[in-house]
Amino acid sequence: MKNYTITVNGNVYDVTVEEGASTGAAPKAAPKAAPKAAPKAAAPAASGTAGSVKIEAGAAGKVFKIEKNVGDAVKKGDAVIVIEAMKMEIPVVAPQDGTVASVNVAVGDAVEAGATLATLN
Repeated sequence: MKNYTITVNGNVYDVTVEEGASTGAAPKAAPKAAPKAAPKAAAPAASGTAGSVKIEAGAAGKVFKIEKNVGDAVKKGDAVIVIEAMKMEIPVVAPQDGTVASVNVAVGDAVEAGATLATLN
């Protein structure tokens, strides 16, 4: 057994950890939790036809604001959607000039990094 002293939020805990017996076999993997299905967002602003250029989330977070709507012209670097992550507002910008073809999220939706938030033509 090993003893550790751990401090969490100013509270000190003495912890004893028991070492497992070595059997020579590989340890059993803990059962994996079933992955959560992402909630399907109603996309009221989606035009039904997706553009060829994807605008993807750079970080996981919550959709804070939608800056551009379907049909709006954008220049490279214009903010299309703003994501909130860890109390910071992170603009997701257009990678090139174009017209917003679809907006695939709504304000308040939780998004993962790499998720397609909108598309451009």
